[in-house]
Amino acid sequence: MLAAMSDLKDRLPPVVRAAMDAAGIPYEVMDCDPDLADTAAFCARYGHALEDSANAILVKSKTGEEKFAACVVLATHRLDVNTTIRKKLEARKVSFADPGETKRITGMELGGVTPPGLPAELPLWIDGEVMRRPFVILGAGIRAAKIRVATEFFLHTPNTEIVEGLAKPVG
Repeated sequence: MLAAMSDLKDRLPPVVRAAMDAAGIPYEVMDCDPDLADTAAFCARYGHALEDSANAILVKSKTGEEKFAACVVLATHRLDVNTTIRKKLEARKVSFADPGETKRITGMELGGVTPPGLPAELPLWIDGEVMRRPFVILGAGIRAAKIRVATEFFLHTPNTEIVEGLAKPVG
């Protein structure tokens, strides 16, 4: 089993693995069928609760100076784009970054975007509800894996702010 875990860690992009290891927080890398990398499909297939999974989403300003921020929200929540995100980006209009912008800014593809390994200058906003979980399952920088880590990890990521009300529960 140790060899299998080591093999999985070896599959992480070097920047993601370096960031995870530098934080000094234990983490588990889980194998994932790339076709099931989207959170709902992953949770359904592998038996994980949605409330234990978090999505990293890149948002951008659509007016004024181009600004980007990465946001982490529980899979049971939706970003408050029209109020909280808009105010934090100081823009009249905001949207989700498209796949090309996401790849250009993060170096990662949708379904694999993860906080460890993001550019240090990119703001990282963590919804307060994420921090109330003991752990979360995140993307791994690739669509073929996920990372399970204690939420304490976010206390070690650069340019990070915990934001209450960044997201709202779905339903």
